[in-house]
Amino acid sequence: MENPQDIFSSNGGCLIDIVIEKYLVESKESVSHVQLACSMQDCAFPLDGTELCIWNTEDPSHQLLILRGHHQPITAMAFGNKVNPLLICSASLDYVIMWNLEECREKVLQGLVPRGTVMGSLLGKVLCLQLSPDDHVVAVCAGNKIFMLDIETQAVQAKLHGHLGPVTAVEFCPWRAGILISVSEDRGFKVWDHCTGSLIYSSSVLSAYPLLSLFIDAESRQLVTGCADGQLWIFSLMDGHHYRRVARVDLRKKTETFSTRRVKSGLCSQPEESHLPSTSALGKGEQVEVTFPVLRLAPCDLSLIPNSACGCLSSENTQCVWIGSSVGLFVFNLANLEVEAALYYKDFQSLSILLAGSCALRNRTADRKALCLLASLFGGKIAVLEINPAALVRAQQCHSVGQSLSVPASFCVLPTSPLYLGIAKEKSTKAASQQRCGHDGAVNAVCWSQDRRWLLSAAQDGTLRVWSARGAELALLLLLKYHIDTCKDEIKRYKQKSKSKLICRLSMTGAVDMTSLSAVNDFYSHIVLTAGRNRTVEVFDLNAGCSAAVIAEAHSRPVHQICQNKGSSFTTQQPQAYNLFLTTAIGDGMRLWDLRTLRCERHFEGHPTRGYPCGIAFSPCGRFAACGAEDRHAYVYEMGSSTYSHRLAGHTDTVTGVAFNPSAPQHGAHLHTTELYKGRRAKCVLLPPASTGKHLEEKWDELCGAFRGRFKRRKPCLSYYGHSGTGERFPSQIY
Repeated sequence: MENPQDIFSSNGGCLIDIVIEKYLVESKESVSHVQLACSMQDCAFPLDGTELCIWNTEDPSHQLLILRGHHQPITAMAFGNKVNPLLICSASLDYVIMWNLEECREKVLQGLVPRGTVMGSLLGKVLCLQLSPDDHVVAVCAGNKIFMLDIETQAVQAKLHGHLGPVTAVEFCPWRAGILISVSEDRGFKVWDHCTGSLIYSSSVLSAYPLLSLFIDAESRQLVTGCADGQLWIFSLMDGHHYRRVARVDLRKKTETFSTRRVKSGLCSQPEESHLPSTSALGKGEQVEVTFPVLRLAPCDLSLIPNSACGCLSSENTQCVWIGSSVGLFVFNLANLEVEAALYYKDFQSLSILLAGSCALRNRTADRKALCLLASLFGGKIAVLEINPAALVRAQQCHSVGQSLSVPASFCVLPTSPLYLGIAKEKSTKAASQQRCGHDGAVNAVCWSQDRRWLLSAAQDGTLRVWSARGAELALLLLLKYHIDTCKDEIKRYKQKSKSKLICRLSMTGAVDMTSLSAVNDFYSHIVLTAGRNRTVEVFDLNAGCSAAVIAEAHSRPVHQICQNKGSSFTTQQPQAYNLFLTTAIGDGMRLWDLRTLRCERHFEGHPTRGYPCGIAFSPCGRFAACGAEDRHAYVYEMGSSTYSHRLAGHTDTVTGVAFNPSAPQHGAHLHTTELYKGRRAKCVLLPPASTGKHLEEKWDELCGAFRGRFKRRKPCLSYYGHSGTGERFPSQIY
């Protein structure tokens, strides 16, 4: 396994700057699997079972505050959301007590014993507590029930029944008052209206393991929940989305991909082994599968980290979340569904806890650092860590390419480039010395005689005129009547007779098979994108005649299509937008990349593509992306959202190709011909958009006539969709 110095020092990071153990205490009783709590300046944990200990990180005079009132071991605690007064609630088998920290500290200074307010008694074993955003209500999760207690009157406002197992986490919706979301060991989540005590939504069983943690992101309006086997489930809470699933993430696989990319980028001095607990005691050939239980989820602010946000997409890359697990902490990006940084406890010799049984995380806005409260999985050790997220991410960032890459050409062709053809000789141009007039219509063609003495011109007036090259006078006027011979094959006239020769040959790194290639021909560009069988995306600079960059582990499977943002001649985009491109792979959705940073900016996986390669497309305006799917639908995504905005129906089989109309903000009409050719799969046939149904039917009949003989007795169906920038959809079908 690589040393911590190899992990963090290769990019200018320092171990001391990343994490510091600020406080360590050992309790007589184990606090593993106990809900811990952190605020901006305070950390709360149980000490010796029944004592509630508050440790302040700022004021030395308030270093330790011990609150007594429970007779049974404390199982859960939570801070309030207001700073003044700062409340903390603790729960055990006997009592649920609310404490005012300012009043408690004043009583301690006066030599008195601080007392709290008993909110409830004998409710059962409490696994989770959560205060409402206004600190008026506290949710107490005891067994499979949720008690909503009023803080002022200490009365039970509502009792929520419905879970089949113990409730492990609960959160209040920050933008909708009265909405509560809970997860349980029954492996599902439920949405409640705690004011009326009614159930709004109940999910299906998500996993084979119990759900342990819950987080609601107010910016993206997404629900993130983690389970004991290291799986993350992300759902959309937007109105009209009906709690649809956005993504499912395997934390173990994501960390392995993150480590592999760092090794291939040269950040690690040697290949990285698994960061799981040591299995060296096992015999040869024996392996053990260890998961990352998601113990806690908390927001993570990366807005001040340099080069963390994309210049084309606002600040999407700073939308991250802390993941607290038994072996380490992870910074997870909700936009691209990737691990941005990993902090393993055993990589730091100064840390006392190597395996955590419970944790709590909180960002501090003053110094942009994070507090982490850890409890050992075995034993009674409790530690407070101060983490610098900026230093952590910066130390594990991949090296940027030596020269800034850009799809639009920013330099002239170099003399050493394979594209260089020499300097063209300038030819002197003279103004037209003579002008010949006489045609009554537009001139269509002009040609010279072999002896250069006569000039022949043809015009739309149906006449041929022969002119003398020496003068402007008319030599001969011919009025012709012609007949078109339909038996003659005129297509041969348009047959290409050009020749080509090999100028340069470039091979992919590793000499792997190429699965996809993309190059922009709509405007001048030196960049060529390729995808290999080894799941990499390689960038070639034809101006330099070499490979410019390699993106390792671009997908979990080989990329079968690369789609660049080429824009359209009818629309205009900012120059930076042309550096975006899409990739897709079977079973791994669609990814949006930025060529300048070589980073994945967003991951779209709301469409099923498990066994067949489905096509993707960029909209001309650059704001939307479309893709086919195996569920007989076409999906349209907005670049600023991870979930789809439109799900277009009408096909009878897998949608293999999509396209946008280049001249209008509409999704192009396409025909799927899977079931037409005796069950063989075929690509989509694209039709020009039609303004009326009659015009569309005429185009369809024209297409059927072109394919006469291939269609038997059954006339195929056509699906046409309209998609505008306002989100409207105009479906029409012909059968």
